[in-house]
Formats: sequence, C-alpha cells, structure tokens
Amino acid sequence: MKVAICQIDPTVGDFGGNRRKILAAAIEARRQGASWALFSELAICGYPPEDLLLRETFLAAHDAALAELADHLPPDLPVLVGCLERNVAAKENGGRALHNAAALCEDGIARIVARKSLLPTYDIFDEERYFEAWTKPERNVVEIGGRRFGVTICEDAWNDAAFFAQRIYSLDPVARLAAAGVDAIVNLSASPWNRREREGKERFRHRMLLAAARRHGLPVLFCNQTGGNVGFQFDGGSMALGPDGIAFEPRFFEEGVFLVDLDASWPLELAGRPLVEMQYLALRQGIAAYCRKFGFRELVIGLSGGIDSALVATLAVDAVGAANVTGLAMPSAFSSEHSLVDARALARNLGIRLLEIPIHGPVAAFADALAKTFEGTSPGVAEENLQARTRGTLLMAYANKFGALLLTTGNKSECAVGYCTLYGDMNGALAPIADLWKTEVWEMARWINRDGERIPVASIEKPPSAELRPGQLDTDSLPPYPVLDPVLRMLVEEERPVGEVSAALGMPVDEVDALFRKVQLAEFKRFQYAPTLRISERCWDGRRVPVSHRFLTER
Repeated sequence: MKVAICQIDPTVGDFGGNRRKILAAAIEARRQGASWALFSELAICGYPPEDLLLRETFLAAHDAALAELADHLPPDLPVLVGCLERNVAAKENGGRALHNAAALCEDGIARIVARKSLLPTYDIFDEERYFEAWTKPERNVVEIGGRRFGVTICEDAWNDAAFFAQRIYSLDPVARLAAAGVDAIVNLSASPWNRREREGKERFRHRMLLAAARRHGLPVLFCNQTGGNVGFQFDGGSMALGPDGIAFEPRFFEEGVFLVDLDASWPLELAGRPLVEMQYLALRQGIAAYCRKFGFRELVIGLSGGIDSALVATLAVDAVGAANVTGLAMPSAFSSEHSLVDARALARNLGIRLLEIPIHGPVAAFADALAKTFEGTSPGVAEENLQARTRGTLLMAYANKFGALLLTTGNKSECAVGYCTLYGDMNGALAPIADLWKTEVWEMARWINRDGERIPVASIEKPPSAELRPGQLDTDSLPPYPVLDPVLRMLVEEERPVGEVSAALGMPVDEVDALFRKVQLAEFKRFQYAPTLRISERCWDGRRVPVSHRFLTER
C-alpha cells in the first residue's frame, strides 16, 4: 500500500485557495500511484483560525469547502484531511461548540473519523477556548484498503509516558490506539518550528515519533503543514517512521507530495540541518509569507550600518528579491562615518536601492521647538530619542507613500531589556529578528557569509552602538552580549530565579537582579512591539506577563 503524505501551506480563511491546494496535491498523489492521501491538521480552514471560529459564517464557509472538496477529488483516492466538526452534544450536555477533527473524503462524501483529544493551552496555543476534547481516542480508527489506521491530531502524539519525563495530560491517545489494534498510527499536524531545547524542533519530533514507533512496534505517518503565519512558522518536516528508520529525508519550509510504501523497509536515518540554517529558513519564510498573504510587494528598512539592520535586509532580499527592497540611511550628527560606508557596502552587496536622508535638520527643528519647554534641564534620553523617532517618522512616511512594508530591526536581547525606542526604532509592521538573541544575530550573519561576503564584515565585527550620543556603545549600560544573552535566556525563556542564574553563570546576584529589573520594567514596550516571527520556545507573544505590575526584583 502506497500512502501520499501531502505537505501544503494553507492560509487561514482562504477556503477556495486551500481547497485548490488540497485538490492539486491529491491529483499529484493519484498520478504517483498513491492508494490514499494524508493532509495536515485543519487544512481546510488553515491553522490557527482563532476567534474566526466564533463566526457562524466562517464555519459555514468551512463546511461548504469540505463538501465541495469531497465532491471533486480524484475517484478511487481516499483522502484524510484535517477539518472542523460541530459538537452536536454541546447544546444538551455543555462543552465547546467544535471539535478539531479529521475527515475521510471518499466517494464524494466527507465523513468525520477522528477528533482531537489533547488540546494545547499554553504558550501561543489556546485550543481549549474553542474545541471540546475528545475522550475516546481509541475510536479514532479508520479502515482504508483493508488496513486499520489509528488517527491522531498533532498534540495527541505528544504525551508518551516512556518519552516525556513530565507529562501535562493523563491520556495517551497513541497508546490507546495501539492497544485497540491498528496497523499504523497517522498524525495530522500543524506543529510550528522552534529551536526546542536548542536542537531544533524537527529533531525533537523525530526522536519523539521514533520512540513511539519502537514502543508500539508500529509505523507512524506524520503529516505537518508548512508556511508562515506570523507567530507560527510551520516547517513541514513530514515523515514516515518505523522502528528501524525513516522512509525519506524530510523536506523543510516547502510544499511537496511524498509517497510512502507501507510494505517496504525504511532504513534511512534523519540527516537534519544545522540549527542556524533552520532559523534562517524560518525567518525567510516568515517575511515572504507575510508579504504574500497581506499583499505587500515592497519592503523598506532603516539601514544604520549595524549588524541587525544588515541581517534583516539580507533576509528581506532572500525572501522577496533585491528589486523589492529599499534601504533608508539616515545619518545624524552623531553617526560615525563608517556607519554610512557600511550601509552603502551592504546595499551594493545585496543589490538593493539605498536612499540617504540626513536627519540633522529635522532633529534640530524638534530641538528648537522644544527649547523653551526643556529650558533649565540637562540634555539626556529625551534628546537622544528624538533622533530615533525622527528616523521612525521618515521610515513610516516612506512606507505610507509607496505602499511598502516597514520591517523593524530590533533583536531579542535589546527587546528583553527595553533597549529600544517607542515610535522610533520600534516602528514597523513586522519584527523578523526580535526572537533572535544578539549572539544568534552574529552567528546567522557569519553563516550567511559562508560562501562570500554579503553582510559587510565591518558590520559584524564593530562594537554595537545606537549612536545617539558621541562615542556611545551598548556596553555603556549593558554587559557584553556574550555575557548578557545567557543571563537573559535563563531569565526570559527558562523563568529561572535570579539566585539560580547567578550561581549557574557566576555573575554577582546584584547584577543579575538589575537585569531582571530591566526585563520586568520593559514589559510595556514589548506590549507595543510589532508582530514577531517566532522561532524560540518562548517568544514575546507567548510570555504572558502583566503590563502593569510591581514584581521588579527578587532581592
């Protein structure tokens, strides 16, 4: 028996487009000789639909798309696809109005054959808000071609007691299905990528699913969606695993139809890719998907000559092409000469247009306008930030005038401690690298330059500076980033106590506590930050800290 694992990029709410994608992949599967085809979680409506699920018109459009799909699929090709199902018991017995489900489309009919049991409600996931959990996963069995397949949906496969040291659910759907007697486990997923435990989620999934295949002595067919949806970067990485290996090397961040012979041996090992490459692919996809799904053709970026803007510009070029990227260099009275030189070198290397707009005049005009109001005070942060806010205004003016999408260029280290200016360098509709620590920014830049200089070496090697006053360096108010980033990782991503971080890293507890205070005080800025391309386990949209609170120290 040959099964087609169909890895597609659905768009939330694009029922016509999603239906056409599924149909095209099914036709390709039939051409390759597949016995049946498998698609990802909620492929009909796209993931995550969030509060669109509260709209009856959305649900009606979903039901119509599913019925139309079933009516137009190739004959003699059963298709298992992720979809919604109305919870008919909700009115009488209570509960959520929907199930996250899977339908078998066959002979022109779509029949619900499985429902999701484990509903993630943590980090950026909130499925219990919309879906009713299915309590009988052992019934999620469908017979196709004389074989019994146990159907799980994404999180249902993430609770193996023999694999996870600590589980968050008492129910193990895979174990229930294995005990019910099935020939294989299938998993329909919408599992976004992140650098889980610093190894890459694709490697973690492989280890997890391989452990399940070996524990139960069953093949596992894993179909994951690909494509970008701002905070969700889906990598695909679909696999077929047996106790001894995988059937094919997974493909990441691209669509494809992969044929699997259930009667053949699967001896391959996962080759995988370097973590920095997976991060790069996720960010490139996120920019490209945002532009495509929102209809933007041009990107604009403020180029300072520094590493952050250089990396964002390079990612933008790789996502949408050099002809669609414009850089604005906006030197001030405190900008070093090499900043403009490095910005020009980057533009030449990337082949993008560079516009130079000095801001001496506008900044001076603001200073003059405020002279009387500020009279008797010493120059400080307010005057420095006039430069950042002038640049932000010019960037937004360009974006408005030419219908361009402004990318903000802040990294996670700066965002964590509030080293960024509201309505200045924080301006932008999308933050591509706000989930990359500064040390990861440097690492990715060097990886991009592995075959030749694209990002100027000077931008990588020079000391970081906002250049808002003479001789300013980031280290004037922060530890060097190789020292800072491990502290912030433990405070922000791992939520470790100040004393524990101090002991682990050998930093004085007062210094760690001072950084913890910076992180806590910066919450109001992060609340206003642009949507961020999420590639870590703990991005800002999944870190739910009150904007207003007084837990600022652990001393």
